[in-house]
Amino acid sequence: MAENSDSSSGSDARDDERWARHTLGSLLEADLAEKRRARRWKIFYRLLIIGVIVILAAPFTTTEKMQAIPFEKHAALVKLDGPILEGTPASANNIIGAIRKAYKNENSQAIILQINSPGGSPVQSAQISDEIIRLRAKHSEKPCYAVISDVGASGAYYVAAAADAIYANQASLIGSIGVILNSFGMVETIKMLGIERRSQKAGIYKDMLDPFSPSSTTVEAHLQKMLEQIHQQFISRVKQGRGNKLSDTPTLFSGLIWTGEEAKTLGLIDNFASVEQVAREVVGTEKVVEYAPEKDFIDQFINRLGAYIGNVLVWRMWSPSLS
Repeated sequence: MAENSDSSSGSDARDDERWARHTLGSLLEADLAEKRRARRWKIFYRLLIIGVIVILAAPFTTTEKMQAIPFEKHAALVKLDGPILEGTPASANNIIGAIRKAYKNENSQAIILQINSPGGSPVQSAQISDEIIRLRAKHSEKPCYAVISDVGASGAYYVAAAADAIYANQASLIGSIGVILNSFGMVETIKMLGIERRSQKAGIYKDMLDPFSPSSTTVEAHLQKMLEQIHQQFISRVKQGRGNKLSDTPTLFSGLIWTGEEAKTLGLIDNFASVEQVAREVVGTEKVVEYAPEKDFIDQFINRLGAYIGNVLVWRMWSPSLS
């Protein structure tokens, strides 16, 4: 019996020792893992602080693209990319600001407006067009040329028509001289779903664009009249800009879109050329300087800080680690 008791005691002691070792090992591993996590986050925060310091120390320029005022003769390039809408890079505020700077520089010999846009707001397009016409009249010695790359349609062509001449590629898509207002109706759908439409309004036609309410001939006639007015404004501006260069094609202002090759036949563009070709062969200079919209200190700081934090987070998530 004594031997059995001693054997049992020895076994229990070994079990206790194994448990102690296992527990100690688990605690050490957990502590090591916690230290690794703390070290990684410490590195992350240090990088973040360094990045902020670098951003604050970096010289802020008045533009993103132009680092210094060019003191030699050049062609001033302004890019109009994307939809022409408020709050976008191609908004009237951004494009007009860049064009004004380009005209203001005494060493700019001409303005080249590079366009790649499907159009956008009639108001934003008209504002850009108006400003180009005003600046052309004020600085008659500096011509303004529009160069369409992939697309110059609708509101983008509205802007292009304000230039002294329009260039494009044979495969560019040009035109779409029209106005559109998209909507949809879901009256029958909500009926099928058993949904009751409830709308309170002051003004009988206040909900005229509500997709869950039935339309009416009065509303449709009013909207069509509105679109026709804007369309005529568009047509008038194109005729003002292009003059007798335009052909008498009946479908010219129908909203159709054409290739650059056909657009030249219709008088919508003057010739085929790239930005570099226009600068070299029309303006007479090899030097092209891009003008970008001005951004204040706060905008630049936020943009740079956001980009830096994004890069650091990507590194933190995806980079391999040896720790």
